Amino acid sequence: MSNKIIKIRVIPRAKRPEIVELDDGSLKVKLKSPPLDNRANQELIETLSKYFDVPKSKIIIASGKKSRNKIVEIKK
Repeated sequence: MSNKIIKIRVIPRAKRPEIVELDDGSLKVKLKSPPLDNRANQELIETLSKYFDVPKSKIIIASGKKSRNKIVEIKK
């Protein structure tokens, strides 16, 4: 099986966490954490882990670690 590559737009400091699938196949992910000390990225990995039902170790932020626009790889 091949790995899954997903474009993600992150909205930090949201009132409640939420994942919205967009028409182009990308995701908009709202996170409670602020973008400080890598907390938003950690919450993103935890949220995606639950959403796709995969272990956190299988999710990698391929690009955009310091950006709202990220590319995430989910290993199979």
